[in-house]
Amino acid sequence: MSLPATQIPGFPFPFPPSTPTIGVLIPSAGPTSGGNPVLILGSGLANASSVTFGGTPASILFQDPIGLLIIVMAPAHAAGTVPVVVTNAGGSSAPAMYSYVAPAAPTVISLIPTSGPTTGGTPFTIVGSNLTGASVTFNGVPATGVVVDPTGTVLTGVTPAGAAGNVPVVVTTPGGSATVTGGFTYVAPPGPVVILLAPTTGPVAGGTAFTIVGSNLTGASVTFNGVPATGVVVDPTGTVLTGLTPAGAAGNVPVVVTTPGGSTTVTGGFTYV
Repeated sequence: MSLPATQIPGFPFPFPPSTPTIGVLIPSAGPTSGGNPVLILGSGLANASSVTFGGTPASILFQDPIGLLIIVMAPAHAAGTVPVVVTNAGGSSAPAMYSYVAPAAPTVISLIPTSGPTTGGTPFTIVGSNLTGASVTFNGVPATGVVVDPTGTVLTGVTPAGAAGNVPVVVTTPGGSATVTGGFTYVAPPGPVVILLAPTTGPVAGGTAFTIVGSNLTGASVTFNGVPATGVVVDPTGTVLTGLTPAGAAGNVPVVVTTPGGSTTVTGGFTYV
């Protein structure tokens, strides 16, 4: 089959298109994820119908009509060296070699802090290298709010909730995974302690304002004979709790204070009159 001919002004006869030739690739290497522009310089490159990297088509971004250069977007490919081939009506070029480089695996130098409450929500910082694009898990549960600085050396986030004890922390990037030495230790919050309840009596209709003094009361709820108190507020120190009693039957009932750290029953309870 004959190749299509091209007529050049001033020449009395047409001539067949030349076979494309690749002189140089700039750059000659790139990431396995692709997506980077590659400049192809050579001759006979005009009207290219395809450019392939290891057999995978690249997107052609620009080609000059003279046939000296083509700009393409490298496709994704596994790590290794692959042939780049330009094809047009004149045929296919001899291959030029392009190297796909896998991203470096992450490394972790430090995790700060190394412990926090089982409820999660602890801000943490990981310092290392090759952290760009990282996610972090604590015992397999993803951390939230993960951000990596532009240098890929500092990662910040917030711990998820977890059971008490030491758990593995794993940093994962496109280049691989790294387990943080020493992991992270979840610490159960201390249980609530009640020193006094005042007053200790009130009407069966409820609505009695009460105060509980103790420690570790942050996040507490209070029940009177299993019925929740209303308007419960704990001061910032976690030592003073106030609320309103619910309605209840006449007599003495148990009062239970519950926090993320556990529960405690108030000595003497509360007497409805």
